[in-house]
Amino acid sequence: MKSREDESRSSRSWTRAIKQELQTLGYRNWIVIGDAAFPLHSRPGVRTIFIDDKIPEVLQEVLDELERVQNVTPRIYLARELAEIPNDRAPGIGSYRRKIENSLRGYPAREMEFRSLSLLLEDSANKFTVLVFKTSTALPYSGIFIELDSGYWDPESERDMRERLEKKLRIEST
Repeated sequence: MKSREDESRSSRSWTRAIKQELQTLGYRNWIVIGDAAFPLHSRPGVRTIFIDDKIPEVLQEVLDELERVQNVTPRIYLARELAEIPNDRAPGIGSYRRKIENSLRGYPAREMEFRSLSLLLEDSANKFTVLVFKTSTALPYSGIFIELDSGYWDPESERDMRERLEKKLRIEST
């Protein structure tokens, strides 16, 4: 018997698009879950898919799929400006921030200025695919930026291996 959550997901056809797209991504790729005003990029390395739903729901689905595939792990960024927007200037922003916190399910989120995140994306799009899920959310600075990292090789393991290689090279060169 299907749960209410399963039925809700099956009625959202965009979940299939997320599953298909995320299977092809690897470390150093980026995912943006953008608001309704997020720009359509003309760079070849940026693909945009419109999803007629809100950012928190899309974020939950993206995180579910990333946990399922396990070849990558998300490094999540929020625009620093998001925390500074008062509810009277953008009605619903307080509720949105709470929904995002719940949707993150304990994943840490780093904050950066929106302009810096945009520059990171532009630089990455020169070399790697950036996948944008443009949503119907209409709140300023509400986009979620996800940098993908290896799911089976962490930075500490990489650092240890590099140190061993350097040590081995020093020994061999003596």
